[in-house]
Amino acid sequence: MKKAYIVGTCDTKFDELDFVRQIIRQSGVETVLVDVGTKPHDRKVDVSAREVASFHPSKPGFLDSVSERGEAVGAMGEALAAFLPAREDLGGVIGLGGSGGTSIVTSGMRELPLGTPKIMVSTMASGNVAPYVGPNDISMMYSVTDVSGINRVSRVVLANAANALSGMISGTIPPGDDRTLLGMTMFGVTTPCVDMVRHSLEKDFDCLVFHATGTGGQSFEKLVDSGMMKCVLDITTTEICDHLMGGVLSAGEGRMDAFIRNPIPYVGSVGALDMVNFGPMETVPEKYKDRKLYVHNPQVTLMRTTPEENTRMGEWIGSKLNKFPGPVRFLLPLKGVSMIDAPGQAFYWPEADEALFTALERTVVQTEDRRLVKLPMNINDPEFAAALVENFRELNP
Repeated sequence: MKKAYIVGTCDTKFDELDFVRQIIRQSGVETVLVDVGTKPHDRKVDVSAREVASFHPSKPGFLDSVSERGEAVGAMGEALAAFLPAREDLGGVIGLGGSGGTSIVTSGMRELPLGTPKIMVSTMASGNVAPYVGPNDISMMYSVTDVSGINRVSRVVLANAANALSGMISGTIPPGDDRTLLGMTMFGVTTPCVDMVRHSLEKDFDCLVFHATGTGGQSFEKLVDSGMMKCVLDITTTEICDHLMGGVLSAGEGRMDAFIRNPIPYVGSVGALDMVNFGPMETVPEKYKDRKLYVHNPQVTLMRTTPEENTRMGEWIGSKLNKFPGPVRFLLPLKGVSMIDAPGQAFYWPEADEALFTALERTVVQTEDRRLVKLPMNINDPEFAAALVENFRELNP
């Protein structure tokens, strides 16, 4: 059985880390205590901070030269990100920490493969954890109290976390099947399309549907980069709206870049490129207050994209598609890109959609392997779903 790696700043959190170590050992799982503190101490650990620091890609001696705490924390995170993936006996990782420790430990966790158990007990776990977790399967557990001493609260929280990691390492995962993984992107307003496509393909493919909420797109592409997923239907590229117009569900400038790095067949579309996402109505930026807004639910307000914005998105997407080394089929639903971009619906605006399609046609350098496919349908029409399946099967026989 592989080992449990217990990671934290032993100069300040040794007692808590040692408590977790003892609980895991009692379950029969071997442990490795890794120090990522930046101050000297005399506690007994299995891997010293200096050994971890030696893995830093450019500054292996930073512990002797860096005096500013923030810089030291950042450097140790970079070192741990190189150290953990190199450990062949690693079965899972648990970390304890406040903001600094959480930053360091999750920097390493994010570099580990999907499926490797990762638990972070943190004072930061009840807030915005996106910077720590990203598109990774890291389990964040709120420490309730600060990670400072063993008391009646921390004893329970830390023991539960330790036992959870032990179970993850020693437990078994039921066997699955050998169908090829297929990733698809979906939003509520493209669900009918994605469901029809999934039903058509799930007999032959193990279909993974990613909610296009920013992190969803990042997770989708992370699996492509990992080599686990070589078939995709990127139907819902809506995160690009949020990236370019300042919405809350952006996947960042790197959206679609996995397909530049990996020469796999790419079938995609313009799903939900009619909307930018914000929080409740009162959170919409002042510069957008006079725009066409739609209350999706009390927590989500949608803003309709304009012809000018759609032109910008078409050029942005087109420039990415031109860099894909693999075959490309990018399907354009000429009668609407979402459920609410249809006659009689709130975001129906044919001129805005036409600006998107025109920009794509003008920007994409079409070849035998890179094609735009124009179809006189709404994205949620059964015929459009069938066309997606047909083009997918053509590239993935």
